[in-house]
Amino acid sequence: MAKVLVIGGTRFFGKNLVELLLHRGNDVTLLTRGQTNDPFGDNIQRLVADRTDESALQQAIGDQRYDIVYDNICYTPREALAACRIFSGKTERYIVTSSLSVYSFGSEPLRESDVDTAHMAINHDADATFDYAEGKRQVEAVFLQQNDFSAAAVRFPIVLGPNDYTKRLHFHVGRVLRGQTIVIPNPDAKMNFIHEEEAARFLYWLGVDSELTGPVNARSEEEITLVALMNEIERQTGCRAVVKSKGEESDQSPFGVPDSWIMDTSLAFHEGFRFYRLSEWLPELISYVAAEEKGEQ
Repeated sequence: MAKVLVIGGTRFFGKNLVELLLHRGNDVTLLTRGQTNDPFGDNIQRLVADRTDESALQQAIGDQRYDIVYDNICYTPREALAACRIFSGKTERYIVTSSLSVYSFGSEPLRESDVDTAHMAINHDADATFDYAEGKRQVEAVFLQQNDFSAAAVRFPIVLGPNDYTKRLHFHVGRVLRGQTIVIPNPDAKMNFIHEEEAARFLYWLGVDSELTGPVNARSEEEITLVALMNEIERQTGCRAVVKSKGEESDQSPFGVPDSWIMDTSLAFHEGFRFYRLSEWLPELISYVAAEEKGEQ
């Protein structure tokens, strides 16, 4: 049994991760701002702090030690540097959630070595601002260049699932059901996705069962073009999609990338992790979302 801290585990795949950790008998502590209820009852311990406030985070952690820390909500190097100071000597392994966004677009599958954050310059300016992609690159750089604990950064693509609070798949399914326009600049662009349950399963494996360090790509097997995704939505809904390459900002697809954006996962595969195939879960999820959009769930 491992003693595990999860930072950001009250919704989406963070919630799935906590459920999986509990199911497998681990001692779980959840750290959140205390603004979102969770369903875990007396099965977990809870710490309340805003992780962007270093002193509050330091006070909440105190002298506690953890075998593994999962950090799902770290977005800036300032937050990462604070975490490294706080957890120095207090954990053996740190798993931070990163993103496909650290990569540029391109037709070839992207490997971890294509963005070498382990040797990237860290911005120590506490007042600096970053877009999402650079923020995640900087977060990786901080954790991967410290020497106080073993660290890995999971590069996820867009995560989908019934608990996705961003509702990006709902946007597409709902608009198809209502006959509304969806603007997709490049319907032939290939994308990867991962299911929320698989994201949690991967995080668990990386933290508990693997000794991998550094950046690690994670996504379901198979790529899908956006036109193929829309075709699948048509099949599951029985409605015709209205897709245009240009249009109003409000009609823009959240998946509307200008070029393909796909990852290579041979590193995780060779270490023994087996991903789901996209075709095993995406049609069922689209059907579920369609029923929800129609008020049937």
